[in-house]
Amino acid sequence: MFKLFGNKRLFILLIGLICFIALMGLTLEQRSKLIWPEKFVKDSISWMQSFLYKPAEYAAGLFQDIHDLTVVYQENKVLKQTLARYAKDTAKLNEMEAENIRLKEALSFTEQQKQANQYTYRIAQVIGTSPDPYNNTIVINLGERNGIKENMAVVSTDGLIGRIDSVSGFSSNVQLLSGIEDSGNVSKAIAATVKGKEGDSYGIIENYDLKSGMLIMTKIPQTDPLQEGDTVVTSGLGQIFPGGIEIGKVVSKSIGDFGITYKAMIAPFSSFHHLREVFVVEVPEQG
Repeated sequence: MFKLFGNKRLFILLIGLICFIALMGLTLEQRSKLIWPEKFVKDSISWMQSFLYKPAEYAAGLFQDIHDLTVVYQENKVLKQTLARYAKDTAKLNEMEAENIRLKEALSFTEQQKQANQYTYRIAQVIGTSPDPYNNTIVINLGERNGIKENMAVVSTDGLIGRIDSVSGFSSNVQLLSGIEDSGNVSKAIAATVKGKEGDSYGIIENYDLKSGMLIMTKIPQTDPLQEGDTVVTSGLGQIFPGGIEIGKVVSKSIGDFGITYKAMIAPFSSFHHLREVFVVEVPEQG
């Protein structure tokens, strides 16, 4: 019985081998048409491929889109950072260029002033302004340690802007001309004259017109040669401001109080807003 079973297995193996060889012969043969088993197998495989291809393609496309979005996000992030650094560097460069221009003007100003008088001009940075529009003061980075004292005159490259009001160790408050009032305080008044007519012209600046933005010069004698267009400078006759510092230009001249003296409206040369660098005027002490 075991011998028959073993012969049967051998017989089946031989039949399978013959079928396999025959199938190989059929598949290797050059044919224009497929037999029905081949068609069935091919159609089945094609259907399975079409069934699986679309989900696989969709999944592959989804992962590719996610990858592309990640790449775009990273690139956008890098571009934003680069743009922010560029904007920061551009602003810093513009600020440095503006500061360079201002310092060149300041250097030219001090060189000109050295030739005009014997005053020493101490350059200072404006580090603060008063938020009160009626206070009209600024803070500079020079103080007692730098030899700054109260009532020293303060100028810009354009002209007089005010005086030192109070001093601390490392900073000082500057009272601007736009904050002076007609209070009768002689120490705050500015004795002024006309440039080129110093011996014949005289007046007092002790008020500022907030609406017009002009200084008011009063107590001008009737015989004073002051005219529209003249340059007004400090006369040096007051208690604070040294002589020869330009203040502004005469815009108009009219009859003053009681018709005895004249008054004039003076357009200041210097702006009292957006100040960055100023100069404290140090006058040599007299023998």
